[in-house]
Amino acid sequence: MTEQNRAILLMIAAIFCFSVMDATVKALAPNVGVLPALWARYAGQMLLVFLLVLPRLKTVVQTRYPVLQFLRSILLMGATAFFFTGLSLIPLSDAAALMSTNPVLITLGAAIFLGEKLGVRRIAGIAAAMIGALIIIRPGSDVFSPAALFPLGAAVCYSAYALLTRRVGADEDVWTSLFYTGFVGTVLLSLLVPFQWQPPSGTDIGLMVIVAIAGTTGQLALIQAFTKGEAAMLAPYSYTGLAFAAVWSVILFSEFPDFWTIVGSLVIAAAGLYVWYRETRQKIR
Repeated sequence: MTEQNRAILLMIAAIFCFSVMDATVKALAPNVGVLPALWARYAGQMLLVFLLVLPRLKTVVQTRYPVLQFLRSILLMGATAFFFTGLSLIPLSDAAALMSTNPVLITLGAAIFLGEKLGVRRIAGIAAAMIGALIIIRPGSDVFSPAALFPLGAAVCYSAYALLTRRVGADEDVWTSLFYTGFVGTVLLSLLVPFQWQPPSGTDIGLMVIVAIAGTTGQLALIQAFTKGEAAMLAPYSYTGLAFAAVWSVILFSEFPDFWTIVGSLVIAAAGLYVWYRETRQKIR
């Protein structure tokens, strides 16, 4: 199996794990609140990673990019916080669709920060993705909810995180990156969570464990994917998250996406796939 195929499989596995985490958070947040659910995601990751790297902890904590690792961690925590908040307020399929603008945002970010070309076709793809997002949230209509802006904020933060992950991935141990995302998030959230903590039930604790395991596994797979493959090449595979979210939404929450959510999702996915197609075609030539 080639490195590219491994990267693709790791990307799909990461998106699946994140979809499990998102569905679990949607069930958990109404019981314990968004902040405790967010804390469980990072504290669980920190505990699991710490136990796994303990024999070589001194090596793992050594990083060539302390500032970039801190920024990565803040961006990922911001993306998770925005998205978890959105999940608690709008249907899972809607939140996932809006979050799926991130592959096109990654393309825009790669042009701005990594020096890649931003031609007319890429600009058209970015504009189309934004139109798809507007179709879903429909500002000015009766169905518009400001809560729909949270997943868009998550997409922006996640895109910046993905670009930084690609930047440090070639020179850092995957466990170093995973350690710092868990460490920074756990420390900051541990300072805040006491103000919103309420005793969880046995079921809530079980859901917190699932959030921690799914989030950690997905994060590890994602870091490895971006280490083995290019961000632009991997970006389209994040659209598998739309299918995963639709399945969980219907099965677990009896939430069926409406017509405009489906239309907007297709526009976003088409825009991202078009940009990807143009990039790969140009590379082949």
